Amino acid sequence: MDKKKRSVLILILGLLCAIGPFSIDMYLPGFPAIAANLHTSVDYVAYSLSSFFIGICIGQLLCGPLLDRFGRKKPLITGLVLYIVASIGCSLSKSVEVLIAFRFLQALGGCVGMVAPNAIIRDVFPVEENAKIFSLLILILGVSPILAPTAGSYIIAAFGWPVVFIVLAVVTVLILLAVIFWLPESKMADPSFSLRPKPILTGFANVLKEPQFYTYAFAGATASAGLFAYLAGSPFVFMELYGVSEKQYGLIFSVIAVGLIGSSQLNNVILKKYNSAQIIRVVLITQSTIGLLLVAGTAMGLVNVYSSIFLMFLFLSCQGFTFPNSAALAMSPFSKGAGSASALMGALQMGCGAVASALVGLFFNGTALPMAAVMAGCSLIGLAILLIGRKTIEYKARPEDVKAECLELMEKY
Repeated sequence: MDKKKRSVLILILGLLCAIGPFSIDMYLPGFPAIAANLHTSVDYVAYSLSSFFIGICIGQLLCGPLLDRFGRKKPLITGLVLYIVASIGCSLSKSVEVLIAFRFLQALGGCVGMVAPNAIIRDVFPVEENAKIFSLLILILGVSPILAPTAGSYIIAAFGWPVVFIVLAVVTVLILLAVIFWLPESKMADPSFSLRPKPILTGFANVLKEPQFYTYAFAGATASAGLFAYLAGSPFVFMELYGVSEKQYGLIFSVIAVGLIGSSQLNNVILKKYNSAQIIRVVLITQSTIGLLLVAGTAMGLVNVYSSIFLMFLFLSCQGFTFPNSAALAMSPFSKGAGSASALMGALQMGCGAVASALVGLFFNGTALPMAAVMAGCSLIGLAILLIGRKTIEYKARPEDVKAECLELMEKY
């Protein structure tokens, strides 16, 4: 693949990955306006975020096998069309219940843009390059948390919150055209791949039997759920608790997102000296420590808006290291069935995210403590899974090591 085609491919994959974050981040500044317009509360509007996460979780499990059966492009095109229709439905919602339902459908369509890039990367690029490609995607992906809430806050202030979903639909139409005309098919349809429930479930079960997959996929998913807790809780914390405006919230969100982008690119530099397994271990220890500091400071009333921004900046900067390395390590054992493995990994991420965001609402007490506690808890659980899982990986590898040593001794003597 020449340099130009490689750049175009990475750009399109990055835009596909950005659909999910834009769908999440762009309407966050509008929570108070949506609540007022639909005659409900901000914490109830947050359930539209949870329904989106649940939709992505379920949708990824469905579209993963479809990507393996029909190739990559046809499911992508179908999903993007559904996303566009559901986005228009969101803009026309007259009650929060209808908005929650359309957000679920929007997620079902948009989730294919999160699964397909992982599978295409595994199809096209060598395994040893995967972590670097994921880091490049995060560079493109990182634009969304900077632009989305800021653009969303200005759109909401000028035109109202429904226009946010119209903008999402228009942008996705452009991405759909890029997929149709410029995205090459990386895997042809496989008629032998069964879509019956039993073989699909068996395929998922086989993926879950791989220690390297479940260790890094679960560790990455639970650690990443801290980001979703932040997404669910930050509108209330900053706009209601600290009293910042919609535009100021967009700016704060953008500043914190810079940490995510910068760390993802720093990851490429560090990968020249250390491997992904070494990096993710140090990062999860660091993130857990920052999470505990955030909880302690919040509980004792020692943090204000500025210190909260600083600690959240550090906490979320860790995600720039966690995602590319955990994804690369989880996907590396799979050359066949990469679509199913990618779907399962994405479903785990969104499922953990849905739980984390729901917990923030469930334990809502009018303070920032529920958000801080869930964020810290996610990173601590991720670290525990990593440390325990690595022992399992080492144990599984040990018989092969012993066999290799025996063969070496036999050849020597």
